[in-house]
Order: sequence, then structure tokens, then C-alpha cells
Amino acid sequence: MIPRKRIDIGWADLAYGIGACFVPGDREAAARRLERSWAGARAGLACLSVRSGLDALLGALAFARGDEIVVSAINIRDMARVIEAHGLVPVPVDLDMRQLALDPRALERAATPRARAVLVAHLYGARMPMEEIVRVARARGLLVIEDCAQAWTGDGWRGHPQSDVALFSFGPIKTATALAGGLLAFRDPGLRDRVRAYQERWPVHSRWRYLARLAKYAVFVLLGARAFFTLFTAACRVLGVSHERLLAGSVRGFAGGDFFRMIRQRPSFPLLALLARRIETYDRRLVERRIALARLARRLLPAVEVPGAQAAEHSYWVFPIRHRAADDLVRHLARRGFDATRGASSLAVIEPPPGREAPREAREVLDEVLYLPVYAGMTEKDVQRLAAAIAEFEGVPAVAPVKEELDALANRKS
Repeated sequence: MIPRKRIDIGWADLAYGIGACFVPGDREAAARRLERSWAGARAGLACLSVRSGLDALLGALAFARGDEIVVSAINIRDMARVIEAHGLVPVPVDLDMRQLALDPRALERAATPRARAVLVAHLYGARMPMEEIVRVARARGLLVIEDCAQAWTGDGWRGHPQSDVALFSFGPIKTATALAGGLLAFRDPGLRDRVRAYQERWPVHSRWRYLARLAKYAVFVLLGARAFFTLFTAACRVLGVSHERLLAGSVRGFAGGDFFRMIRQRPSFPLLALLARRIETYDRRLVERRIALARLARRLLPAVEVPGAQAAEHSYWVFPIRHRAADDLVRHLARRGFDATRGASSLAVIEPPPGREAPREAREVLDEVLYLPVYAGMTEKDVQRLAAAIAEFEGVPAVAPVKEELDALANRKS
């Protein structure tokens, strides 16, 4: 049920964005205001997407063909695609999936003399420790790039202060989405200026295309209502179409068409205007409630393996679990009214170049991952019913919630 739980935007923001499409505005001035207010002590840059930002960054850096970018083993498929488009080689480093953290020793092994940068992806809402990664990178002369797209919570965090570039996404399924848009935070203003100059070569994304995107996602928000979603899934069954695949494909930011033509554009004025509004007005209580519900789900599912359960910082942007019979469990939960998914994520295990170390733990876990519907719009009873449905599948007694825990959650409702 991707609609409301995965699209973090309401009618007022959609209306604001639609209105901005019909208002003339100074795009350059809007971009500078947003970059200054958002980046704080760092140097900011607004982009159409994180993919666009990485593409412009690598273009400005102009590494030699055949140079290597060390990457977290689990990453967005398109990030590897962008790296390869610049003639560079992505080299994956395995993860400790209990902490969703990259092993600095594995980074040292992966960083050959051809390595030029390390791209670390914070996964599922967890923020991995960066101190040792930065230390190894500095010793090897590597640029440190953090992909923070899944870990933004509106708390002022802009990545580790010693990372060279931090990438933040506000695409369709992200927290505080503007349905597009990326913001980059640079340690060195000079590097930011080089990336900005490279991006200036690109055309501005059409405001009318952005208007069409806003209209499309307004339909998805409407589908967040149970009655409309029930009708939609019934229609898909009649037509023999998978509603999950249809929706998952629709919410991907750059599905179909010429991928590089689509990402090599600058954000339009209405996108910048809505992005500024979302960041300035976002209610962090939504994230706090999401975290509290996820913790409740974890306590009610003590025997279920949750990747990232040992992460020091976790906001549960999504709630993954690992299960030996993931597909069967998804079908069981669907019969109980819960929309667990397996294929709604763009994450993939990055393949190593020939002769390099393969990421074993990341592959083993991702092959068995499914995503449970645990999000701020749920009720405590929804989470209890979800846990009971999983216990039923496992053939074990359901765990009873603690009254004080439920009372505390009720007080967090926005």
C-alpha cells in the first residue's frame, strides 16, 4: 500500500506546489536563499535529485577513466550507473547488517591506489558511524561522500562534519518530500562552486513537467484513503495487473526514458519554492512517532531479525525485516490486510569488478528482506495486529504490548 505511508506530503503542500507552477519567480534567487538557509555552516547546492548531484560532482572532479569509487555494498542502482557513466569503477565494501555500518578494515582492503573517493549510503533511516571511515579515507587521500537520502529527519543534521560532500534527497518516497529535489552540503565552498559551474551547463527542468508530477502524486495521496485504495486494488485484480509493481514503478523518480537526459537538468522555481516550504515547515513529531511505532514493532517481534537493530542512530525511514520465507510472508500479510513489500526499493547489491572481494553479508540479507508497513500514519492497534499476523505465520504466541508504552505512543500523536 505505497500511497499514503510512503508519500510524505499533504494536500496543503500539493496545492502550494501547484500554485507555484503558475507564478513567475526568480529561480536563481530562490536557489541561493534555499541553499543558504538549509546548509548552515556548510556550502549548499540545490539539484534536481541526488543522482543529478552525484553526476555533477563527478563531472566537476573529472577523475581519470578507470579510477575507482569505493561504495557501500548496498546502494541505489542508479548511483552505480552514474559512476560508470563517468568511466569510473564502483567497488563495493560489505556491511555489518546488524548495525548497517561499513567495516573500516574492509574499506582499507578495497581502497587500491586507483581509488579516488568513498561513497557511503546511510540505509533505512540508520546513520552509520563515520569517524573511522573518515580516518581511513584521509589516510588514503579519498574524498568522502555521504548519501544521506534515507536518513534526513529535519533535525539539522547535514552529515558528518568532516565528510566532503553530503547528499540529501527529497524525492517521491523520502521524508518531507517535494516529489523531486536534492540538496548537497559541501565542506569546501570552492568544490561547491566547481560543481555549481558544471551544473549550470544543464537546462532548467520544465515547470509544466513538475506540475504533471504534482498532479500524479495527488492521485497517490488520494489512494491513501482506504476506500479508494480498495477500489484501485480491485480494479488491478480485474485487469490482471500487480498493483504493487504498478505503484512501485510509478514512484521511482526517473523511470523510463533517457535517464541521463532526465537527471541532467536544474531544479525549476516551483520545485525550489515547495522544497523550501517542506524543509521550513516539516513537523518532526511525524518522525518521532514513526520511531516510536518502529520500536513498538521491534518489541512485539522479538524473534524477527531486523537489519540495523543495533544501529546507534535509527529513524526507521522504512522497517525492513529478514525472513527465510519472505515471499510467503508477504502473501500472508496481504491476506490480513497489510501491504508488506519486497520490490518497492531501488536498493541493490553492487557487483564487484573481476577479482575483487564480493559483499557476502549484504547479499545474504538483501535476498531475504521485506519491508513492513510501519509508518507515522499507523495506529498502535495496527502495529499490534501486524505483529499478531506475523506471529500467526510463525505459529508462535503473539507478544502482549506494555500499557505504559501504548500510553506514551498515544501522547505522540500529531
